Amino acid sequence: MAAMKFADCREQVENRGSVFQLAVGMVLLAFVAAGGTMEGQSLQAVVAESQVPGAITQAPKGTGGFGAEIGPSNAHENSGLAEGEADRAAIISLEESCAMKISALGVDGCPMTASRTDSSGTQELLPESFGPKPPLAAMDDSPRENVKAAAVEPSHTSKPDFNRNIYYKNKLELSFETGWHPVNIPFVYDFAVGDSYNTTSLKYTLVPIIASLRWHVNDIGGPWIFRGNFDFAFSGSVTLIPRGPETHYFAFIFGIRRNFVHRNWRIVPYFDEQGGIGKIDAKEPLGVLYGQGQNLTFTYNMGTGIRYNPDARYSISAGMNYMHISNGYLSEPKFVNYGINVYGPMLGIDVRLGKPRHYGSE
Repeated sequence: MAAMKFADCREQVENRGSVFQLAVGMVLLAFVAAGGTMEGQSLQAVVAESQVPGAITQAPKGTGGFGAEIGPSNAHENSGLAEGEADRAAIISLEESCAMKISALGVDGCPMTASRTDSSGTQELLPESFGPKPPLAAMDDSPRENVKAAAVEPSHTSKPDFNRNIYYKNKLELSFETGWHPVNIPFVYDFAVGDSYNTTSLKYTLVPIIASLRWHVNDIGGPWIFRGNFDFAFSGSVTLIPRGPETHYFAFIFGIRRNFVHRNWRIVPYFDEQGGIGKIDAKEPLGVLYGQGQNLTFTYNMGTGIRYNPDARYSISAGMNYMHISNGYLSEPKFVNYGINVYGPMLGIDVRLGKPRHYGSE
């Protein structure tokens, strides 16, 4: 009986020992699992401190250098180290390899991809890059500063010259001019023909009326005060003679004008010369002293003034004009060539023909 009780007591003791051993084993297993988890978290914290933003790409297993894979297959089996120590050793080795390659290229930082295998055999990616992280201010501030500088910098683009829509190559204009020339003077080129600068007692007053087709032969160009363009004028004129023995004069004349066009000036100075051939009702053959010696005569005009452009279609002009009429000594020796030399004010208006031109910035 006592033996049976002892056996039962022993069996209970053994059962209790087994339960205790099982409990102790479970506690130890829990500690081991907790230690592995904390070690993995500490490893991830170490890696996260040195990462820089970049894409995570998993490299093929077994490659070295950039894109090398780190895992138990290499670190645990070959080194004989514990799982956490092997991972640390692999990371250090990878950082050294990256540093050597990047130092050769002269580039800071080494974005890498690595992996590890946890206790369950599942492979997971480690943070994607190692190396010093560039300061965010260096990445963000420089573009913003460039944008601010571009926005603050004043524009030096010159204002478009609207005169380029008024004076341009192949522009056609219809021009009407009239004047009043009461002042009699000597022929301005007497020095060239050997005559003395004198006038006769017969005085003239001429009223020229000129209709012209103006053709601008070039665009604006030239330096400094000579900047401008040329236009040719093909004109027909009727000249009334309110004072003098003759009464009228018809002529065809051709001339050239230089327009001195400065940037965005609406008032444009000009200088022109014209010459042609015409017919006058000569009176010297009829016995009028100092009258014109024959009907066929030549004319020469020289003038200067200003032209005002209210817009690209219309303009008005005002200036002074010198007018000469003579037969070029063709009537001599039968009739003396006295000629007519007068000057006075001229007024005119110009109208563009055709479509407008739209010129951009200069």
